[in-house]
Order: sequence, then C-alpha cells, then structure tokens
Amino acid sequence: MAPRLRDMLLAGVMLAVSGGGALADIPNRLLKVGVLTDMSGPFASQAGQGSFVAAQMAAEDFAKEAGDLKVEIVAADHQNKPDVGSAIVRRWIDQENVNTVVDLPNSGVALAISALLDDRNIPTMASGTATSDMTGKFCKKTTVQWAHDTWALGNGMGKAVTKAGGKKWFFIAYDYALGQALERDTSEAVKKAGGTVVGSVKHPLGTTDFSSYILQAQSSGADVIALGGTGVDAINAIKQMGEFGVIQKGMQLAALFIQISDVQAIGLDQAKGLIVTESFYWDLNDRTREWSRRFSARMNGKMPTVNHASTYSATLAYLRAAKAADSVQGDKIVAQMQKMTFDDPTYGKVTVRPDGRAVHEMFVFKVKDPSQSKSKDDVYDLLETIPAEEAFRPIKDGGCPLIK
Repeated sequence: MAPRLRDMLLAGVMLAVSGGGALADIPNRLLKVGVLTDMSGPFASQAGQGSFVAAQMAAEDFAKEAGDLKVEIVAADHQNKPDVGSAIVRRWIDQENVNTVVDLPNSGVALAISALLDDRNIPTMASGTATSDMTGKFCKKTTVQWAHDTWALGNGMGKAVTKAGGKKWFFIAYDYALGQALERDTSEAVKKAGGTVVGSVKHPLGTTDFSSYILQAQSSGADVIALGGTGVDAINAIKQMGEFGVIQKGMQLAALFIQISDVQAIGLDQAKGLIVTESFYWDLNDRTREWSRRFSARMNGKMPTVNHASTYSATLAYLRAAKAADSVQGDKIVAQMQKMTFDDPTYGKVTVRPDGRAVHEMFVFKVKDPSQSKSKDDVYDLLETIPAEEAFRPIKDGGCPLIK
C-alpha cells in the first residue's frame, strides 16, 4: 500500500433512522467514529479492514435503536507509529469532527492516543489494545479498554501451564510496551503458581529471524518458552521453533497473545497443542456463530478475530452510552458506561469499572490436532471459562490514579 493511501480515510458509512427527538448536546445529531488500525503491517490480519467492517456492523445494529441519531464510521492506518497515529487523530478532531477512536492495535500507539484524547475530553475505546498499563498507571477518565489485556492473557496462561507442570519459563518478547507488559504480567502469574523465570530476551517489532532467540531459550534449561509477541512476528517465531524441533525436544510453547488468524497462518500441523487465552471465539455459542457468519459474509469468508469482535462490541457500547448521556464529552460518556450493563452477540454481558476496564469472561483454549478439525475455522477446543470477576486484575492492584 502506498504511503499516501495508508494515511487516508478508507471510507465513510452514514446511517440514520427517522423519528425520535433531537439530541441537543450531540451536534448535528451525528456521532462520528474513527477506527485507527493497522491496515498494512503485522497486525493487519488481526485488525485492519476487519475492524472497519465490525464497526460498520455496530453502527448498522445501533440504527435500530438510534432514533434520529446518525452514525458515521471512518478509518485510517496508524502504521504502528505513535507519531503517525497522533497526526491522524489530530486531523480527525480538528478538521473532521470525529467523536471517538476505536481499535488501536499496538500498545505504544494506543497509549499516545489515549493521552491525546483525554486532553480534549474525547473517549478512547481501546478495543484492540493489550497492555494492562492502559487501565493501570496510565488510566484516563476518558479511556475504556475492551477485549483482553496482558494481565488477563498472562494470568490465564501462566496459571494453566505452570499447574500442568511447566515450572521453568523463558520469555521471547517484543521490545516495546506490549512485550514488556506481557512478560511482567505473565511472570507474576507463573511465580504465584509456583514456577520460576529462568531468562528472557527482547526483539524488535518486525523480526524475521528468531534463530538466536530460540537457541538461547533452548540452552536456558527452561521447560516453557513464552512468546510475548503476536501477529506476523508470532507466526514467524512459531514456524521457526518447529524447524528447531522445540516441542519435539520436550519444551512447551506458551503463546501469550495468539489469535485465530495467527493459528490459521501457522497451520494446525505446527500449532496443534498450543494453549491460548482469548476473550472471543466465533464458535462459542449460537450468538457468536450467528454474528460471525454475518461478518464472514462481508469479509470473503474470513471468520472474525478477537480484535474484530471487540471493535464491534466497544463501538456499539459507545453509541449506546453516548445516546444515553446525550453528549459527546468523553468524561460524561465513560461515566455513563460505568452505570450500564451491555449485552451483545459477541461478548455477552459486559460492565465497565472505574479504572476503564471492561469486564467479561475470558477463555482458555487448546489448538486442535488436524485430525480433529472439521474446517479451516475449527481450530480450538475450550479448556476453561474464566468468570468475569476473576478474568482481570483486581482494581486495587492496578495502580490507576483514578482509584482512591
């Protein structure tokens, strides 16, 4: 994709339903949602165009209850660069009257946007952001984090694998906010479960050769290699671990942040047996299956990832809360969200805590053996459902300055 195109708005979708009274505190009775995502980089399959489509679906579903409130969805590519993302968002706010930003895969970009929007009293719906610092030390009164976070991912994985016998861990993780948070939060869970961390190594985003990192892990004496990356980097790392015979030599691989698109790219032959923690899977129940088929019909047969489902869920919740608050002001909308219980076909029941953490169930899955899979999208067996009240870091432990 040419640089000029990566920065441009992809499209706009306008939806309206006649009838109902004017929303006096929402200018022109219009809510404009900006999907800031990765259209061309390592997270494009997890998020990208699918997140834009998911936000469109949320706007369409909201139209049934919108009265005469209109919704417009726009999107742009942040290129995984905080400065590029910030420039896009400033333009959106100053010139195009965007009222909220959703998705935000890439924790470094998301933290920058959250701070920028908080200064303008505009809500950030961090539906694709993983660092737990988003609702910890960097929490904001106008920011809500929707799907997973590194504490939830690490807690589920660290407990499950350590209790199953994986006592000594070695981390291969991103050398930026996401990888640092994944390693920190998973290490805490491992130690609480009786395990130890014997070493770690960091790598930059976009690494293609993991051989030196894998050799360090193999020589560390670890039982478990914990992979603190995702997207294309995780796919490359796991494929190369297969070439090195990591699993055949008795080591266990804990993929801390893997989504269905990554598993499909790796292939079940190499991914089989992986333990993963996710907040959504298309085949969980009748509601997720029905919504996912609607999504798939618009995405050339592709089933949704966690990012896609969470962008839908967060966008729909934002629209409902903005309508209920009769406002576009971020503090009012987030305060309204904290009073509501949301329910939609992707995440079911969701509540929002005072630190901005959206609370819902999480799930631990095992990747199927190819002989067990009935289709290309049939990749997981459910091992455990983590209740909403246990799935996320206790609010008192996060260090959020909003919590007294």
